[in-house]
Formats: sequence, C-alpha cells, structure tokens
Amino acid sequence: MSDKKTIIVTQTKSPIGRKSYQRQTLIGLGLNKIGRSKELEDTPSIRGMINKVKHLIVTNQ
Repeated sequence: MSDKKTIIVTQTKSPIGRKSYQRQTLIGLGLNKIGRSKELEDTPSIRGMINKVKHLIVTNQ
C-alpha cells in the first residue's frame, strides 16, 4: 500500500461562462468533462487548485 495520500476529484459543473483561469485550473487537474474523476496526490499545490474551482467539483478523500 502506498504511503502517499490521494484525493479523488470529480467535476460536477461546466466551466462555460466562468473566468478563463477556472477552465485552465480544471484542465490542470486533468478534468475537462462533467462526471470525469481523477485521483490526485494530496499536495499543497493541488489543494490550492481545488480551492480555486471548489464550486465546480466534488472531492472524496
């Protein structure tokens, strides 16, 4: 079992009509369509990205 912590992030809303940095942040997280999920390493930079688009995603720890 890996000792690195991970976060599962799922996109729930569309970035249409949002500011461009929010769309870029979703792409940086590896999300580009509603319903897609990614398992990401729990780092401060990933946490910051999640915080920027927390209204467009759901996290499961």
